[in-house]
Amino acid sequence: MNTDLSEYLLRALTSFGSYGAGVVARLPVPHPTPQQRDRIGHLAKSIHDAKASWDQGNEISTHFTKPWILREDIIDPTSSIPERLDRLVAFEAAEDARIQKLYNEINDEVYHLYGIPDTTRQAIEEGLGERPSEIIWPQMERKDIAQKRLEHVWRLLSYVVKRVVDADEDGIVPFLAISGEPGLIDRVHHELEVLFPDRPVTQVEIEIKNELKRKVKGYRRTESLREWLEDVFFDYHASLFKNRPILWHIASKLASKGSAAFGALIHYHRFDKDRMAKLRGSYLRDAISLFRREAGLAAQEGRADDRLEWQARIEEAEALDERLRFVQEGHHEGPEGGDRDYRILTPWKLPVERPVGWAPDIDDGVKVNLEPLQKAGGLRKNDVVG
Repeated sequence: MNTDLSEYLLRALTSFGSYGAGVVARLPVPHPTPQQRDRIGHLAKSIHDAKASWDQGNEISTHFTKPWILREDIIDPTSSIPERLDRLVAFEAAEDARIQKLYNEINDEVYHLYGIPDTTRQAIEEGLGERPSEIIWPQMERKDIAQKRLEHVWRLLSYVVKRVVDADEDGIVPFLAISGEPGLIDRVHHELEVLFPDRPVTQVEIEIKNELKRKVKGYRRTESLREWLEDVFFDYHASLFKNRPILWHIASKLASKGSAAFGALIHYHRFDKDRMAKLRGSYLRDAISLFRREAGLAAQEGRADDRLEWQARIEEAEALDERLRFVQEGHHEGPEGGDRDYRILTPWKLPVERPVGWAPDIDDGVKVNLEPLQKAGGLRKNDVVG
């Protein structure tokens, strides 16, 4: 069906652009010889296999295994980040050319199958107008090389972060080193060391940082890996999953307002009422205690500016704790579903089945369960779900 001739015939059979089953059924059906059937089937399978193989590097695909930049069948494991990016860009261009050639060969076979002469074929193709080239990575259609390179770096980091959170015992990874656990940046450092065993991890991080610092249209430029984790990851992760993120960035301040005093990545599928209690009672409480100790030390040593800075962090973290309490308790005032209704709203359920406080049901979906946190201002990004 995905041929120039099929599109031309379908356009002729419908004036409103809806390729329904009835319309498709009216297409003339040729009778290929076994050789023609085998030839077209082989070409179609070659296209399918090429796209399926590439799709294994796509994080949002059900066939995902690892990002392209880590694919041993494409990349030399001893190569640098820039070398890997060069290789991927060249490989993608070659695959684009290959599948376009395969599509062209299928078109040749189909025109021949229907017995259409070259002059008629030319008229058909002129009537269709210019068609976009077939590509192996549709999400990056019309993107330039710089955008594709940086997308590969962001996909790598997204994969690293997901591995970190997946591996955590409770699915809560604070940005700070608190509660006896290493902070997010240290865990990312370790994960990069695991994923790049043939290269010094410090050099890998320098190369990643250099790529993140490039000015690329449509991508936020950051000065460091830490900045990317704090200010870019959650927004990017949400966009990848069409604003239904699996990893949530709980934070005491929006990204647009600067660095947050407290932040943690949590795994939505494990963030039940017990883990909400642990987030507040352990991680956030320990962070506030740390800030208080630092403020006290600054006061003893006469560092007034530092004391004020630590005091501001205390107040910011305590304000987050209060907002999380509203969500945990299912606080609400005003109209149902209003700005100060922090309940998980499931009006389709019987009253006795509706959650009381923070008791999310994964089957209700990301949007329903994320909304209370977004309303309360508990996320690093305040417009994740509409």
